[in-house]
Amino acid sequence: MKKTIITVCAAAMVCGSAMAKGGNPFLAKYSTPFGIPPFEQIKAEHYKPAFVKGIEEHNKEIAAIVNNKRQATFDNTIAALDRSGQLLNKVASVFYGQNSANTSNELQAISREISPMMSRHSDDITMNAALFQRVKYVYDNQSQMNLDKEQKKLLEETYKSFVRSGANLDAAKQEQLRKLNEEISMLQVAFGQNMLAETNAFRLVIDNKDDLAGLPKALVANAAETAAEAGMDGKWVFTLHNPSVMPFLQYSERRELRERMFKGYISRGANGNANDNREVVKKLVKARLQKAQLMGYKDYASMALDNRMAKTSEAVYELLDQVWHPALDKAKEELADIQAEMAKDGRDFESEGWDWRYYADRAKRSKYSFDENELRPYLKLENVRDGLFYCANRLYGITLKPISNVPLPHPDAQAFECLDRDGSRLAILFMDFFPRASKRGGAWCGTYRDQTYENGKKVIPIVTIVCNFTKPAAGEPALLSADETSTMFHEFGHALHQFFQDVHYAGVSNVPRDFVELPSQVNEHWAFAPEVLKVYAKHYKTGEAMPQQLVEKLDKSGKYGQGFATVEYVAASLLDMDYHVLTSIPNDFDLLQFERQTLVDRGLLSQIPPRYRTTYFNHTMGGGYTAGYYSYMWAEVLEADAFEAYKETGDIFNQEVASKFRKYILTPGGIDDAMDMYVNFRGKKPSVEPLLKNRGLK
Repeated sequence: MKKTIITVCAAAMVCGSAMAKGGNPFLAKYSTPFGIPPFEQIKAEHYKPAFVKGIEEHNKEIAAIVNNKRQATFDNTIAALDRSGQLLNKVASVFYGQNSANTSNELQAISREISPMMSRHSDDITMNAALFQRVKYVYDNQSQMNLDKEQKKLLEETYKSFVRSGANLDAAKQEQLRKLNEEISMLQVAFGQNMLAETNAFRLVIDNKDDLAGLPKALVANAAETAAEAGMDGKWVFTLHNPSVMPFLQYSERRELRERMFKGYISRGANGNANDNREVVKKLVKARLQKAQLMGYKDYASMALDNRMAKTSEAVYELLDQVWHPALDKAKEELADIQAEMAKDGRDFESEGWDWRYYADRAKRSKYSFDENELRPYLKLENVRDGLFYCANRLYGITLKPISNVPLPHPDAQAFECLDRDGSRLAILFMDFFPRASKRGGAWCGTYRDQTYENGKKVIPIVTIVCNFTKPAAGEPALLSADETSTMFHEFGHALHQFFQDVHYAGVSNVPRDFVELPSQVNEHWAFAPEVLKVYAKHYKTGEAMPQQLVEKLDKSGKYGQGFATVEYVAASLLDMDYHVLTSIPNDFDLLQFERQTLVDRGLLSQIPPRYRTTYFNHTMGGGYTAGYYSYMWAEVLEADAFEAYKETGDIFNQEVASKFRKYILTPGGIDDAMDMYVNFRGKKPSVEPLLKNRGLK
């Protein structure tokens, strides 16, 4: 019923009488600044008792709603249900984030234990017949209740949530659904834990300095530090974490070593060891299908898409097909460039996957006299962050100020107070930039506390941005790649969505999965705008602005490589959908053969694997973006069209457009229909043309 909160938790400072007495920090009111979770006091042993207590209190709250002798009303049933479970949400918000960003063997064991417990608890609520009857009564009689738009939306979402969770099934089918929910929950946990273990297990150890040929100095320095931490002084260790594997594949001159890294990367979860995910995926896809069919849908995608903008799998495939074919054509042009570069090295054979990034980079340098490493000295992390804040101030009038003496989610994290144009406090923001073995891959934005209202007073959100950027060598600043810079702007777009949201009920805070990436992806447009680069892109040693010549090279070369980037993304999106439109799964289902066939039949080049292969595709197999990885492309249609609204004025900081974007896109949460929100902002529905143009596919 509640919004799923993704948060991060680690060690930090805290105060509070209950904690000082040795009690469970979750069971007392936080007395920390801004009500930040008291991270330093939270230990692994606190989680399960707090979950148990949270479930117990939530059950009492549900019982009070059910046993209320008064006729069901919006306030005593729908609003009361929305307000319930605060303690459970309090502990869950910390635990799930900690398990993503700073996990341990203890936390992973707790995750396996509480996952079925939480699944059962959720089912106990949504399959509570007496509770559903009260919800249904309010839903059926809403015309007599004088509800405002937000209340009507909460009522609609609450009713639909019960129905989608099996409230209308008979007892036997509800019991079957419970078992499937529990199985799916456990399989998703197992998938994620296996994937993290596989990523951490691989190490490419180099002991010959000559084998470092072509690698950037910062990457080599990081590899030396990684080796030293592993007790291998004098050697270099490269891992499958993105800041290590991706630049290695792009710059290493040693083809045989690129092959080892590439194969290590794409074989994760399919190595026949204890962390092999193939059987997990097979069971998971089958359980999801069984659940969907139990609920009356032909396949899982139909169920998942029912409450998204796309609505149907046909609409998703239509969009992906519009992009797939021009992207393949562009990728084939890039492949010809790669083969030409290989020929210069006397390699007259067909390129492989481990050749693409290396020779594509060479081709790009050859065409544009541009080396991406030229950018790094101008992309010092702190400067990029300040440029990000500058854009937010120019667009929305907000200011972000560093704060100290507050609990931090991790010792490396930075804390900021976000103030609105009028000086009022909007949010607290944490930023956690660098990889560690306890942190899952990728980048994300989440909350320690959502924006809400208590006793009529607005409560500000506590937001976190978590990344896995290249860690600086000792004594050196962190210099970002172009991709990492875009990622920071992307995640901050999600943060802006959290900052500006203003809703009274948790049940209307969510937007559809294929709308949620609009604020993040549109924010990327400012990262390399020339007028923005002039502000933040300063050389980390001299302080000089990025030379105009380099800015021009960046602009001209910006669309090169989009064939590869688009194909690998769309391939993963198609793979996700193909699994979830299956209407039957044989016992001898070979998922790797299915993966190969489904993509080969569409003409995928052998040198380009999907961005995520099945056995490490956590977006879909770990939950969250199940039958929904297409959402990034769907949202890109929206954001490319949305940015045109700024460009049409000739001013990317146009205040009127920014004000409308904040009002109609960032503030309403899920109160309005997603397409209505977009049309309210733009005045029309979006076109796919700006997307194709932005990616250089047209």
